[in-house]
Amino acid sequence: MRIGIIAFLHESNTFSCQPTTVDSFRQNLLLAGEPIRRDLADSHHEVGGFFAGLEAEGAEAVPLFAARALPSGTIPSGDFEALTNHLLDIVRSNDSLDGYLVAPHGATVSERFPDADGYWLSELRSQVGPNVPIIGTLDAHANVSQLMVDSCDALVAYRSNPHLDQRERGIEAANLMVRTVRKEVTPTMSAQFPPLAISIERQCTEEPHLRPLYEAADAQLKIGGVLSNSILLGFPYADVEEMGSSVIVVTDDNQMLADVLSKQLATTMWEMRESFAGEFTSVAQAIDLCKDSSDRICLLDMGDNVGGGSSADGTELLAAIHKAKIGPAIGCLYDPQAVSLCEGAGVGEKLTLSVGGKTDKIHGSPMEVEVTVRSLHDGKFSEPQPRHGGIVEFDQGKTAICETEHGLTLMLTTLRMVPFSLHQLISCDLDPNNFRFLVAKGVNAPIAAYRDVCDQFIRVNTSGSTCADMSRLVYQHRRTPMFPLERETKY
Repeated sequence: MRIGIIAFLHESNTFSCQPTTVDSFRQNLLLAGEPIRRDLADSHHEVGGFFAGLEAEGAEAVPLFAARALPSGTIPSGDFEALTNHLLDIVRSNDSLDGYLVAPHGATVSERFPDADGYWLSELRSQVGPNVPIIGTLDAHANVSQLMVDSCDALVAYRSNPHLDQRERGIEAANLMVRTVRKEVTPTMSAQFPPLAISIERQCTEEPHLRPLYEAADAQLKIGGVLSNSILLGFPYADVEEMGSSVIVVTDDNQMLADVLSKQLATTMWEMRESFAGEFTSVAQAIDLCKDSSDRICLLDMGDNVGGGSSADGTELLAAIHKAKIGPAIGCLYDPQAVSLCEGAGVGEKLTLSVGGKTDKIHGSPMEVEVTVRSLHDGKFSEPQPRHGGIVEFDQGKTAICETEHGLTLMLTTLRMVPFSLHQLISCDLDPNNFRFLVAKGVNAPIAAYRDVCDQFIRVNTSGSTCADMSRLVYQHRRTPMFPLERETKY
C-alpha cells in the first residue's frame, strides 16, 4: 500500500495588508519529496501523524508536497497558481498511488479563489479520479466549504485549541486511510453549516462554554457505524462566503446516519450560540485589573494576534502599560528598523526609538520611547514540547532586547513571530518568571506555553486586523444573516 502525503497550509487574514507570496512559504516551509519526511516525520504536526500512522500499519508513505506560511494576508493569484501547479505536477509524476492523505488548513484564501482549499482539493480529485481515496485533516479554525467535503472521502479536524492534538489527528486519518484501502470501511461524510460565527475569544476548547459541545460530539463517536466527527470553530478574519462554524460527521457507508448526526450536532452548536458571542475587556479595564492584582498575568493582545495573520507591531496595549508605569512587563514588536538602530548603538547604550505601528494604521501609532539596549540575538530558537501549531524550529530574525525607564522590556524582531513558545524569551536570556505582566500577541494559542509561568490570562479587546469584536470588522463577502452579527438570525 502506497499513500501520497500532501500538506498546503495557510490561514489567510483578508483584513491584513501583507500579501502571502511564494517567498512567504519558502521562509517557513516549502518542500517536495523525501525532505518532507526528514523535516516532519517526527514532528507534533499532523503530517508527522500521517507518517507514524502509515508506518504502524505497514503502509508506505510517499511524501509529495508540503507548504506552510505564517498566517498573513490573501495569497495573490500568481503565487497561488504557482504553488497549486507545483503540487499537481508532483502528483502527476507520482501516479499509481493507493490513496492521498492531505493536510489543508481550511481557511486559505487566494485572490482568484476565495475557497482556495476547496479549489486545490477539487483539482486533486479531478486528477486522481473518483475511486482513489482522499482523506484529510483540518485546522479547527477551518471555514469549511461543500466543495472541500465533496472533494474528499473524509475530513478530520483538530479537537483542541490550543492545537495540541495535531499528530493524534494525523494518526487517526492515516488509520482511516488504511482501513479504506483495505475495503474494511467506506467513509461517508456529511457537513452542516449553521449561520454562526464563534468569536475567537470563545474558542478555547478547555473552557466551560465549549465543553458541552465537544461532549455531544464524543457521545456520537460511541454510536455504531460512526467513524469520525469534527467541530469546526471557524476563522472570523477571512471575509469569504464560507466564513463561519460548521460540523462534519463521517460514517461507514451510511449517508442517512451521517446526515442525521451532523444535523443533530449542528443544532446543539446553534442552541449554544449565546455563549459563543464573546466577552470583551477593554485596554483600560485590563490595566485596572493588573493594578489590582498581585498575580503574574499574561495579557492576550487579541487585535494583534500574529497567529491569526496580524501585523505583529500593534502598540495599543504596550503603550498603555508603558503609560501606566506598571511592571516589570515584556512584549514583542516586529520592527526591523528599530532593530537596526539598536545594533548600530550597541549593547548598553541608550537611544530614543519610535517602535511599532508601522505596518498599517489600524494597530496603533508608533511608540516614542527611550530605551537601553540590553542584548542582541540571532532570533532562532526551538520548542521541544507539543505546542500550538506543532512547530519545533522558529526564526524571528535578528532580535534586540531593550528596556524602557518604566520597566517595560521590548523584544524587537526583524521577522513576525507567533507567541507559541517560552523559548522565544529564554533563547534571549530572559527569564519569564522575572516579569509581572507578559504580553502575548494571540488569543488562545499562547496559553499552552504561557500557563507554565502565568497565574491568569486576560484577553484584551485591542484594535487590529484580528479584533475579537467582529462588529468592528467591515465584511463584504460573508453570508448574511449570521449570528452574532445579526442577532435575529434563524436556523
